[in-house]
Amino acid sequence: MNSNIDFAKIWPALLSKKKLFFKVWGITFILSCIWILPQPRYYTTEVSVAPESAEAKDMGNLASLASNFGVNIGNGSSDAIYPQLYPDLFESTKFLVGLLDIKVRTQDGEVETDYYTYMKDYQKQNILLWPFLPLKRWLSSVFSKPEEEIPGKDGKRFDPFELSWTTNGIIKKIQDNVQCTYSRTTDVVTIEVTDQDPLVCALLADSIKQHLQDFVTEYRTKKSRIDLEYYEKLTAEAKAMYDKSRLKYAAFSDASTNVSLRSVELKMQDMENDMQAKYNIYTAMSTRLEAAAAKVQENTPAFTELKNATVPIKPAGPKRMIFVAVMLFLATCGTIIHLYRKELKEWF
Repeated sequence: MNSNIDFAKIWPALLSKKKLFFKVWGITFILSCIWILPQPRYYTTEVSVAPESAEAKDMGNLASLASNFGVNIGNGSSDAIYPQLYPDLFESTKFLVGLLDIKVRTQDGEVETDYYTYMKDYQKQNILLWPFLPLKRWLSSVFSKPEEEIPGKDGKRFDPFELSWTTNGIIKKIQDNVQCTYSRTTDVVTIEVTDQDPLVCALLADSIKQHLQDFVTEYRTKKSRIDLEYYEKLTAEAKAMYDKSRLKYAAFSDASTNVSLRSVELKMQDMENDMQAKYNIYTAMSTRLEAAAAKVQENTPAFTELKNATVPIKPAGPKRMIFVAVMLFLATCGTIIHLYRKELKEWF
């Protein structure tokens, strides 16, 4: 390895090759513009929310104080989906499949459909790639299954357990377009959505925020909602039994108005006691029903919106000037390396 390299001689030598550099720069500039200018523009929208977590309820001010120093003292509750895991939730196929039915429309009003159809049929492509699109469609037809949609359970449109070739490709694109980040210091969840249309971008950001809230709420209240449905059933049965006993007692009482037999009095007393017992059961079930409804409300998390979705005015990319500048820099470096490859070999 020769560590002696005369940089003072390099500059004049490079100036002597300026015609070559001008040719390289010109060709690089033209090719870079040909590639980057037809690239579709894209827009970005952010939504920030501060979700309420079970950890915050249990740990209180201690967790809040610790988070100010970037310290996570742990999840002090049995809640399995807490804000720290929301970014991982956005990698879940089950969660992403729920986004495919979101209704979107473009800013020019020409397209109004669901997100799945929009991603499948209305994505702009670089015109330089158009000659390769037939080959892409052919490969897709070879490797994809005959059905384009695999219906899910409970009447759902897609089955996250088994996706078709087309749907799986769209899910991959959505994973690139939708990002979620969590700040440990502020407990703020930020959702960033990228799309080729500014209005679609804003609609998606707002809808995904609501989808996240519904998804977490469904999980957090699942046990409470099951209990609520159970007590609703028991309360309805108890009321039906009480009404039946009450009507039976009233009918027997009316029929025995002028009867003073001891057996009749005992039977009325038994029927009254039975009616009172059924009323007590009905009252107890009503109390538990109210408690179960309150529990559902208690377990429903609150999402405080800190930054709402807005339609972006300026595109976020592609950064055309930066791209061309980077290509010119790389072409310059490549030309220098080519000219002085022998010297570089000796130096290294």
